[in-house]
Amino acid sequence: MKKFWLFVLAIVISFLPGIIGVMFSPDGASDVWYNALVKPAVMPAGWVFAVVWPILYLILGIALYLIIVDRTRYSKSMSYWAFGAHVVLNALWSYLFFGVNLMAAALVVLIALIGVTVWMMTAFRPISRPAYYMVWPYLLWLVFALYLNGAVVFLN
Repeated sequence: MKKFWLFVLAIVISFLPGIIGVMFSPDGASDVWYNALVKPAVMPAGWVFAVVWPILYLILGIALYLIIVDRTRYSKSMSYWAFGAHVVLNALWSYLFFGVNLMAAALVVLIALIGVTVWMMTAFRPISRPAYYMVWPYLLWLVFALYLNGAVVFLN
């Protein structure tokens, strides 16, 4: 039963950036601002983000769970710090980009988030190879987000 609650905790923690991000998602005044932006040619429809992010958060939550329950000789503190930093930076990106419309600042945070994600992968790898591999889709999505965010900054 303890493992079940650890799994629930890992999933809840991994969804925190998404829960916070929803508060700043385009609607109302921010939707007018967002719709007025010139966007890059390769911009997915809004529903794509609504599908991809929950899948990524779920995968990250499972990866965190694998780190939590692994009985390794390695210290897990770096893994936890890196995961926590990713949660904070991911939520901060949503606030900066959609909440206060600071696209360039959001781009800087996104670059830092990519660095933290690589750090998280490096910390996960000796503890749990499956957890390490589960972070790869997130990293690839962040690189795509870097293109989108950079293009929006450049075009506007």
